[in-house]
Amino acid sequence: MLEICTRSIASSIEELLSYATSSYRVAEEYDKYVREESRKLYAIKENKHFIGCIGINFTETYCCEIKHIAVSPSKSGLGIGKRMIDFILERHSLQRIVAETDLEAVEFYKSYGFDIISLGEKYAGVERFWCEYNRGENNDDYGNSEK
Repeated sequence: MLEICTRSIASSIEELLSYATSSYRVAEEYDKYVREESRKLYAIKENKHFIGCIGINFTETYCCEIKHIAVSPSKSGLGIGKRMIDFILERHSLQRIVAETDLEAVEFYKSYGFDIISLGEKYAGVERFWCEYNRGENNDDYGNSEK
């Protein structure tokens, strides 16, 4: 995993972020990772091309919110998302991770061991979910749910 903090955005990072946020917001979101100390962006590279990225915002000591997580569609289902969460847990000695997501990603978070709570229809016609992972509660240290 590489920390991404260059001023210019690589085209493959731009593409990955567009899977996790509106394409018109990619530049703005990337800029936050470069400027704000509380934010970090990491990516996995394969054959000189980024295939996955995870962006986090530290909300308190040992806690972060996943702001963006994306995997190249051709690499989906290969455990890359899990590897990225494992990485941030270990790298930052995290005890708690939270994320807000849509229905499409709920099963991913649930399979990792996150507790899921529906936020209802937060936007017109779009149900959102709050996902929370607490290390040591109903899961082992690295995301293998015991439920």
